This record gives sequence, C-alpha cells and structure tokens, in this order.
Amino acid sequence: MPIHKTAKAFLILLLAACALSSCQSYKNVPYYKDLDKNGVVTEKITNSTDYVIRTGDILGINITSRNPESVAVFNYNLARVNGNAYNTSPDNPVIGYRVDENGNIHLPLAGDIKASGSTTQQLTESLGKTLLTYLKDPVVNIRVVNFKVYVYGDVARPNAYTISDEHPTVTQALTIAGDLNITGLRKKVLLIRTEDGERKYIPLDLTSRTIFQSPYFYLKNNDEIYVTPGRAKLTANGLPVLGIVISALSVVAILLTRN
Repeated sequence: MPIHKTAKAFLILLLAACALSSCQSYKNVPYYKDLDKNGVVTEKITNSTDYVIRTGDILGINITSRNPESVAVFNYNLARVNGNAYNTSPDNPVIGYRVDENGNIHLPLAGDIKASGSTTQQLTESLGKTLLTYLKDPVVNIRVVNFKVYVYGDVARPNAYTISDEHPTVTQALTIAGDLNITGLRKKVLLIRTEDGERKYIPLDLTSRTIFQSPYFYLKNNDEIYVTPGRAKLTANGLPVLGIVISALSVVAILLTRN
C-alpha cells in the first residue's frame, strides 16, 4: 500500500478512536443516569434520620426564661466553654458546650448533663425539664455549631467546610465545594467516616439515583468526601487525548511530506 494511503488510513482510524473516546468519557459525566428526566418522579424518603450528638460535638445552647437575670449564667455573654475562658480569635470562632469523652456537657448549676446518643430535640426537651429547678418557664434552643465536613480530591474548591445545617447530604457538601471537576469520577466518590473507634471507607456512585436511598447520603460531623480523579487529570488541560492526537498528526504530516 502506498505510504500516503497508509497515512490517510491511520489518520481516519485515529480520529475515529478519538471520537469514540470522547463519547465514552461523556457517558460517565451526567448524574442520575437511571432517572427518568422526562417527567416528575416522586419517591418516599426512608433513609433520613435525626442527627445524633456525639463525643467531640460543640453545642450552641441558648436559653431564655421569664427571669432573664437568672438565665445569663447559662448563656455566653462572655465567651466561655465548660466554665473556662475560651479563645474567640478568628482562628477559634466556635463557642459552645463541648461534649466530653464521657458524652456529657457541663452546665453551670445543673452540672453534668448526658448529651451523646441524643438528638438535639431530645436534649432540648430533657434540658428544659432539668432547668425548671433553676428557671421559670425555660425555653431551650440547641444546635451543633462545629458540624464540619472535608471535601477534597477532584472538586473545584477542596476544603474543610463548617455547615450550619445539622442534616446535610453528600450532594449538598459537594455543591458547597463547587461540585466535581469534569475529570472527577462520578462512580468513585469515597465517603470516609470515623465513629466508635472505627474508620469506614464507603463507595458512592453519583451517576445513579440510588445515592438518595443510601444510608450514607446524610452526613455526620467530621465526615470526609474524596472524589477520585480520572486519568484525564494527569494533564494540565484535562485532555490527554489531545496530546496523542497532536503527536499522531505530526507523524502523519511527516509521512505525507516524504511521499
């Protein structure tokens, strides 16, 4: 076969391979591929549970009462944690009652209160009953103020994020981090969770709607989300095929000029 015919045939095959490669890469990009997007789909939420307080959580507790002068000792007019002065510099903005290694918080007058293992609503109710001894008609509001997730890997803005909502989801955390880069592998998102002295590595697939039914869809404090980068991440522009094409076209051009 003449050299120019060989070169042309090689070029056609190369372009076809590149087109096929691009097509295959795109198939891995969309989320929820198994969801019918032509109409409204409704399903029951069965995997949502209230956040359970854990050791190490910091609880922001605000208490009001008919006798406001008595309630001041429980609230943070001055920044204090467990009775001790607390650093309120920009590097340490979190103020609240820390759940100690025994699962307790320590309140003035009331002493140690069991917190771990309860939801914020359960603790709100039990603490309200306890404070009846010291306050008239106390009203208690509690939230976790150090709820933090770590998102890294192939995302737009990898970082540690403090979230005010105590019931965030995997997709919400990824959205806060700017979503996955186009090179991130949607089928290989890894949730890393440490609890009860164990570390779990949990694979998640964002291309399937079953992510919403996963028992790990709702995050816990200090969860980590790692997005695996694809092979395209190896190049600065995320398109390694382009380098191959340029090199191959150079070879073809040389062959054609020699003919």
